Amino acid sequence: MLQALGNILGADLSRLLVGLIAVLAFSQLNALFLVWLERKVAGHIQLRPGPKEVGPFGLLQTIVDGIKLVGKELITPFKADKKLFILAPIMIFMPVLVGFLVLPFGENLIIRDMNIGVLLIFAFSTFSVLAILAGGWASNNKYALLGAVRSVAQNVAYEIPLLLSVLSVVLMVNSLKFSEIVAAQGRVWFFLVQPVAAIIYLICAAAETNRAPFDIPEAESELVAGFHTEYSGMRFGLFFLAEYTNMFIVCAVATSLFFGGWHGPFGFSLGLPGVVWFLLKTYFLLFVMMWVRWTFPRLRFDQLMNFSWKIMIPLSLANLVATAAILKFI
Repeated sequence: MLQALGNILGADLSRLLVGLIAVLAFSQLNALFLVWLERKVAGHIQLRPGPKEVGPFGLLQTIVDGIKLVGKELITPFKADKKLFILAPIMIFMPVLVGFLVLPFGENLIIRDMNIGVLLIFAFSTFSVLAILAGGWASNNKYALLGAVRSVAQNVAYEIPLLLSVLSVVLMVNSLKFSEIVAAQGRVWFFLVQPVAAIIYLICAAAETNRAPFDIPEAESELVAGFHTEYSGMRFGLFFLAEYTNMFIVCAVATSLFFGGWHGPFGFSLGLPGVVWFLLKTYFLLFVMMWVRWTFPRLRFDQLMNFSWKIMIPLSLANLVATAAILKFI
């Protein structure tokens, strides 16, 4: 079937089409699993069982909630900017699909191995911020607008140390190609070589995806639900789906940059395929993000901004300069 499709559309176009279908299916299943996992993690941290009634171990609870969400009415506020209000949920999901294009799930399991793969993901991630700003502005709601403004300020602040930490790895490999970065970690993962950059990246990734303790744009106790206060039904569902898919992407990028990608520890595969190693590391990092969310309290907005500008940016810049100096003189 794939060969016939390739003969009709050409190798590149058929690969992109099959990859798009796989990405759409995976993003849905991934979000369903992560919502269930987060409820279970939250339950056990808070000494309660979490969902357990609908299906074995509550596995079908998220599916039932999704069906309920699809059936809800799509409400548009009377004084909202209707075109922008409808466009925002679509805008926030588009960069998510692009991110999967260059992720190296395995040595031969990449939809498109571009020589600017790292740059592509971070370039398109800015669309998520624009979508949040558009949704908050178009809602004509003071809580939504405040959440959107907070999100923009937060993303601008944490994008800088995140990119500086990634540049440390790019300098070492001298490439923006994910396959070459992962191949360079065949024996030693860059987490052991660049621990400061890895920790900075993981902290900034949590802030970029608006996860607690950096969930200022959605702070329920202050802003009802933040930038998506006025959204209902599947419009809200797209924001929700994009958040969990973005979590997967930032953790997958961390796996590729710092934790060896498809390689096992110290070059030993232990009989497991590369894609299994990649997914194990990615989902472990996702578990850590959930663990942090249900352990630490939310930061105040001034604390959040001070932490980025006064600590994260100088530290990431110093790490980058030290990396450049070591590579120059050794």
